[in-house]
Amino acid sequence: MNIEVGNIVEGKVIKIKPFGAIVLINDNIQGLVHVSNISTEYVQDINKYLKIGDIVNVKILSIDNENNKVSLSIKDALPSSKKTERKFNSKKQNNNHAKEALDPNLLFEEKFKEWLKDSNERLAGINKRNNRR
Repeated sequence: MNIEVGNIVEGKVIKIKPFGAIVLINDNIQGLVHVSNISTEYVQDINKYLKIGDIVNVKILSIDNENNKVSLSIKDALPSSKKTERKFNSKKQNNNHAKEALDPNLLFEEKFKEWLKDSNERLAGINKRNNRR
């Protein structure tokens, strides 16, 4: 198997961690798909997208031979039409009217509200963990 940066190869999910998934891309090479590279959508729970044993296509983002680390991406391995389709579908779900999707101010406000909500949820989780200590 040709392992070079930029190649798209098939791999098997062997571990799932909170920060990403470990994918075996041949018998002796494992790589990490960071949570931000799993989907074109925001991924809060990796288990909703991947399971151990899943066969996935991944793009090789980087190879660090010195530290034996390989960085992978599932979302970058998607055909460009699927990337566009997923982004469009997520926008379509967030917008009740097609007219709103064309107004950049409304789209920005929605994205900002969504970001603020996610940020507040993450901050509450951090505060909760800190209060347990």
